[in-house]
Amino acid sequence: MRRCATRLSKPVHRAKPLLWGSGRLWRVGLFLLLLFVVAQLSGLREHLSLAYVHAQFRSHRVQGVLLFTLLFCVGNLVQIPGIVFLAAAVLALGKLEGALLTYGAALVACTLSFALVRGLGGDALRQVRSAWLLRMLQYLDARPLRLVILLRTLMQTAPALNYALALSGLAWRPYLLGTALGLPLPIALYSWFFDSVARYAHLPLP
Repeated sequence: MRRCATRLSKPVHRAKPLLWGSGRLWRVGLFLLLLFVVAQLSGLREHLSLAYVHAQFRSHRVQGVLLFTLLFCVGNLVQIPGIVFLAAAVLALGKLEGALLTYGAALVACTLSFALVRGLGGDALRQVRSAWLLRMLQYLDARPLRLVILLRTLMQTAPALNYALALSGLAWRPYLLGTALGLPLPIALYSWFFDSVARYAHLPLP
């Protein structure tokens, strides 16, 4: 009877809902929201367009390359699809050079995003009590490099993917290596696609 009473008196720990699992998740969310609002109010998002990036390449090649990388990093944080930058690079520099530049800029952007979000949120996702999330993290722990390569091939530089990997507690080495190995194929395919569309539409190419 005493054993039963002891068992019944123990508090039951309920799983925390996903959105309320950690104060660090709130911190990351507020930071990203602040970036988005600043970019929206300042008009920065209007400049992060295919036409604007393409014009920078036309005016000055070196300045365009540096600005392209900077805008890619900022755009990745404020939810601008990386495909916009790839299209601009291909139209301005050609299929090969555009793909190479986008690959380099994407590596820088993904690294910066990972560092910022990891610094703010740490491994916050591992503090969330969720059976589904726990299974996902177990898959990531079992084959981190293979999973990052697969995710990069499918989702490329998707900001949400960067945030999730940063908050998962994933180590730097599989993140960087998986990103470097997973991006070339989709970038090459999209570059070929944009080049083909531009030639079909008789758009000016270098």
